[in-house]
Amino acid sequence: MSETLIPNPPLSGVHHTARPTWKLRETIEFYRDKLGLPLVHAISARGWPEGHPDFLHFFFDSGLGSTIAFFYYIGTDRPEYLEPRPSPFYSATHTAWRVEDAQALEVWRQRLVAMGVPIQPQIRHEVIESLYMMDPNGYMLEISYQLRPFTSLDSEDAKRTLEAAMQLEDELKSSGKPEVFNNIDAVWSKKGHGIQQAFAETEKVST
Repeated sequence: MSETLIPNPPLSGVHHTARPTWKLRETIEFYRDKLGLPLVHAISARGWPEGHPDFLHFFFDSGLGSTIAFFYYIGTDRPEYLEPRPSPFYSATHTAWRVEDAQALEVWRQRLVAMGVPIQPQIRHEVIESLYMMDPNGYMLEISYQLRPFTSLDSEDAKRTLEAAMQLEDELKSSGKPEVFNNIDAVWSKKGHGIQQAFAETEKVST
């Protein structure tokens, strides 16, 4: 018996992202005073569920109805495994805000410099240009503007790229090898082969 899929209601954007902090004052002063995000809500609670430490859960307005939130766990110390690390894996977890154009991004850059916030070199990567900074907790933050809208070609390219990567994982798994591939060239090669096959099938149908 086939399952009837329940259609998903459309999502209305991100309400909030949340991370733990053990630097209460520094976090509040960074987001409220340096970034200028209004503090809009705070939850104070005894530990729940059972065994959970007492906490403060506070939210800053980050634009268009979204918020960025933090949990401050009262009377606890940050576990060693959550200490900031100079690693691309650690900084991959980040929050990115959008501005409308290059001028707005430049104004943000000037504001951050004036507030004494160290920023990393501005980067243009494919369809967005971004500047980056760290908050007092060592969390990466990004402000960017989109150079052009995503198109159907972007969607098709993403589909082909990720299908190629998943096929590589499946092939390695079925062969008993480690379930990872160790370079991007393997993905590009598999993707190119898939494009060639699709083109050949289209040619066959058209003739």
